[in-house]
Amino acid sequence: MERRSGKFAGEDPFEIAKAWLAEAEQAEPNDPNAIALSTVDADGLPNARMVLLKDIEPDAFVFYTNYESAKAGELDASGKAAFVMHWKTLRRQIRVRGVVEREDGPAADDYFASRSLKSRLGAWASKQSRPLSSRGALMAEVAKITATHGTNPKRPPFWGGFRIRPLEIEFWADGEFRLHDRFQWRRVALQEEWSITRLNP
Repeated sequence: MERRSGKFAGEDPFEIAKAWLAEAEQAEPNDPNAIALSTVDADGLPNARMVLLKDIEPDAFVFYTNYESAKAGELDASGKAAFVMHWKTLRRQIRVRGVVEREDGPAADDYFASRSLKSRLGAWASKQSRPLSSRGALMAEVAKITATHGTNPKRPPFWGGFRIRPLEIEFWADGEFRLHDRFQWRRVALQEEWSITRLNP
């Protein structure tokens, strides 16, 4: 295996991901932590949507959502997910595939409490992924929630996090003449060691 240097240096893929995200935070104009999250429904039909990655833990990636949403239902049913994080300014991307688990403990409480009041009230008001008669109906629900939950609403029982524990992580960087650099970290089970492979562009 060749020795990796520069942006690909290191043996811990989570540390590399953190370093790339930190660079993106200085370069991307909007939402450097946005990921395109992919799930599958009960018929095996794929779904994809943008969500915001909120934490890179020592062995997982974490985001938050409504547990009654379509994405949460699909994640709970399959126990698996994939995402891609792409930065146009850096001309890099990270691809992740793995297994998921809920994060609905103190970490979810702390993150919810750190959000703006309007975002917390919105989380209570939105019946995510379900039909909505009008924007006015949504705003009326926000007003109702504001009256009942006040200025310091607790985390809703239907809102929390998902932790993605990867079995594969791929780092991609743009190269001249479309000869890109790709390195894949792969393990067959979470308790196994990573194998690292350079892939053809």
